[in-house]
Amino acid sequence: MRRPNVLLTGTPGVGKTTLGKELASRTGMTYINVGDMAKEGELYEGFDEEYDCPVLDEDRVIDELEDKMSEGGVIIDYHGCDFFPERWFHIVFVLRTENSFLYDRLESRGYKGKKLQDNIQCEIFQTLYEEAMLSYKEEIVHQLPSNTPEDLERNLDQIMQWIEQWMKDNN
Repeated sequence: MRRPNVLLTGTPGVGKTTLGKELASRTGMTYINVGDMAKEGELYEGFDEEYDCPVLDEDRVIDELEDKMSEGGVIIDYHGCDFFPERWFHIVFVLRTENSFLYDRLESRGYKGKKLQDNIQCEIFQTLYEEAMLSYKEEIVHQLPSNTPEDLERNLDQIMQWIEQWMKDNN
């Protein structure tokens, strides 16, 4: 039975990982956090001193994921989306969080200074939403609010309904 591939994207701190893990638990789909996968496989091409973080080797990430993605039934979680092949995803969800919530979440993760401000600005200017709209067909890109536990439940319900409908339509 074919299952869709889902991309969860958005600024760091919007709730991609929480949503993705719960979605995988409820659907039996495979959840992949690209940041964790890169860390485990050391899929980096350098280190960004300004942001104090490693630089992802996007080509190696794509090589690592290609076989899994062709099988279907994968939920990908990453804050960037413009380097993934368009053919991989059946739907893209961009999580959005109000700045007051996002600021507190990022600060609690130890973000500060330029890294904190740039991520907040990224959310204000809808950078990841625009990236998704430029990278994928407009009709498969959807924004979801991700501020409260109630938003999380609504998002889970909505995505589950979409997955069930996709499976009915494609099997």
